[in-house]
Amino acid sequence: MNTITPLEKLTIPLGGQVIELQQLDYEAGGMSLLRTRIREKSRFTVFEIDPDSARQWGSALLRWADSQANDVSAQTTNPQVPE
Repeated sequence: MNTITPLEKLTIPLGGQVIELQQLDYEAGGMSLLRTRIREKSRFTVFEIDPDSARQWGSALLRWADSQANDVSAQTTNPQVPE
């Protein structure tokens, strides 16, 4: 039997989607995969990726989040005053 280990569960505040991250280990062996399950109301999207792809995706998410934090920080320290 394959083994599924829950890793993380997030509920997205704006859309209410639920994202679950799980580690998937096949009974036959081989590398572990990261299973991502996204539930949006009654619709599910499920996909599994290898460690290298997860690393690339995670880095891309962090780069984007960091760029947004910098934008928010700049807006807070230098607010635009309407004329």
